[in-house]
Amino acid sequence: MMEMATSFLYPPPPSILLNTMTVVGLAALTNMVWSEVSGNNLKYSKFNNASSQKQRFGSISSRTGMLCLYTPAFLAASASFFLSPSEDLRFLLLKSSLSLHFFKRIFEVLFIHKYSGEMPVDVAFTITSGYFSSTALVLYSQSFTLGLPEPTLDLKFSGFLMFIVGIVGNLYHHVLLAKLRKEDEGSGKKEYKIPKGGLFGVVICPHYMFEILVFWGFFMISQTIYSLSLAISTTFYLVGRSYATRRWYLSKFDDFPKRVKALIPFVF
Repeated sequence: MMEMATSFLYPPPPSILLNTMTVVGLAALTNMVWSEVSGNNLKYSKFNNASSQKQRFGSISSRTGMLCLYTPAFLAASASFFLSPSEDLRFLLLKSSLSLHFFKRIFEVLFIHKYSGEMPVDVAFTITSGYFSSTALVLYSQSFTLGLPEPTLDLKFSGFLMFIVGIVGNLYHHVLLAKLRKEDEGSGKKEYKIPKGGLFGVVICPHYMFEILVFWGFFMISQTIYSLSLAISTTFYLVGRSYATRRWYLSKFDDFPKRVKALIPFVF
């Protein structure tokens, strides 16, 4: 088993911080998965009900909140070009992919997604810290691989291809979702519809499916233990999130087609 792992992974870094955060991250995401499945969702997007609950730390507009989620991680990824200059192609692909990923998210917040309502400050802070720390730690972990022999199975180019497929597919389905959202004239109420187009005919969360490809692309580019744990954690969280999303649509729409799965076509 160890020999197989070393064929596609760099050895564990000599860093207590990274090794600890790998375990902590997996444990935290496992708890988040259970929370999503059990109905205790993170309060943003369609699951947000901030306006009807007293928030301990206050709230901010959803658009501002979403910008707060992604901007620090984007700055961390972008700064890595200057703070950790390297001619290593793998490191360059990782920096570029992370930067493009969070730039796309910021672009979507500003020009694609439509928002209403508010986001609790504590939720915004928690998610922002998670994105920023995981981005910084992925890059920090990669710095320990510089000068080491490449893994026997080099996945960086196939990983970059997977990342591109994931980010394009995610963007496309986000555009389809944005076209469905609108405000009732004069009422200011949210209106949701069953998504159509793209892969929405077979799964209700194709954007999550492509998001998973993005994070597995990060892992395949970097091939570090920390990035593997991040990909696994993200996958399990989005599985829980997609399950909760499908359950939400089933509760809101009597005509929701039962054949439409949550995340994996014809399976789940």
